[in-house]
Amino acid sequence: MKPMLLPLAVTLGDPGGIGPDVLLSAWAERVERDLPPFYAIGDAEFLAARAKRLNLTVKIREARADTALDVFPDALPVVALPQSIADTPGVADPANAAAVIASIDRAVEDCLTGRAAAVVTNPINKKALYDAGFSHPGHTEYLGARARDAGHDRHTPVMLLAGPDLLVVPVTVHMPLRDVPQALTRDLIVGTARIVHRDLAERFRIAEPRLALAGLNPHAGENGALGTEDGDIIAPAVARLKADGIDAVGPLPADTMFHPEARATYDCALAMYHDQALIPAKTLAFHDAVNTTLGLPFVRTSPDHGTALTIAGSGTARVDSFAAAIRLAAVLADPGLVA
Repeated sequence: MKPMLLPLAVTLGDPGGIGPDVLLSAWAERVERDLPPFYAIGDAEFLAARAKRLNLTVKIREARADTALDVFPDALPVVALPQSIADTPGVADPANAAAVIASIDRAVEDCLTGRAAAVVTNPINKKALYDAGFSHPGHTEYLGARARDAGHDRHTPVMLLAGPDLLVVPVTVHMPLRDVPQALTRDLIVGTARIVHRDLAERFRIAEPRLALAGLNPHAGENGALGTEDGDIIAPAVARLKADGIDAVGPLPADTMFHPEARATYDCALAMYHDQALIPAKTLAFHDAVNTTLGLPFVRTSPDHGTALTIAGSGTARVDSFAAAIRLAAVLADPGLVA
């Protein structure tokens, strides 16, 4: 990968999880994995302790965003936060919530002020954050709120799972399945699809994106026999998208949308709820999928896995998804790069 003009800002994630593990491992393997330069936002002493626990030879140096490019070849640059963190893998401690959130906030600020090319977030433990008063369903929603707080009030975050063989978006995300039919509206589907279409063209450089929209019910409702939402909500939304000049088809039976022949007919699938999107994404690319947020005024990617508290600090966490998130962030942020 050719040199970048700005580094990537990497958040700490939950300190008790594998985020620090994959971050340190990625820097240690930066040459063989051909990774672009990045810096961590967190506690240098904590990261040094975790590296020692993992038996990794990682030089760590406190830096600023504007010095990270110079530091990265020889040491992992760390932009320090005021909060200190103890190295306690396997424990999602609400006492660390302030540091976790501060790391995200700093990464967003660095992107919005032109100090970083993109944000790469490590996994958070939502319960630990909720116990500390965090009020957002997850990363995606919080990043949207931060963008709006910064004056970008017209930006709506959309989750996209990107793997080597599938791009898929859940139209509804973090909500109980029983609430999905009420939340699913024509406006939500159309608004989501428009954001997807725009960002596929502008960031993924797909000239004429083709969208395939899944049905909500089995067999896309079977003409109303198995539910009316497909005909009453999804089909009219697809008609509106077509009227906008967007290449969209659906509603399609979700059980036949994700085999190789079907995937060849579209560039991105829009699923109607969380697991309808994430099951095929993780089945096809469990170790390589990347969680990407569309609709923001900056590029954000994340490894498509959780904190994995049970293996944190053991040295067994795979770095593949984090490395893929680093590479994709660089490509999306710089049109001159090719993965």
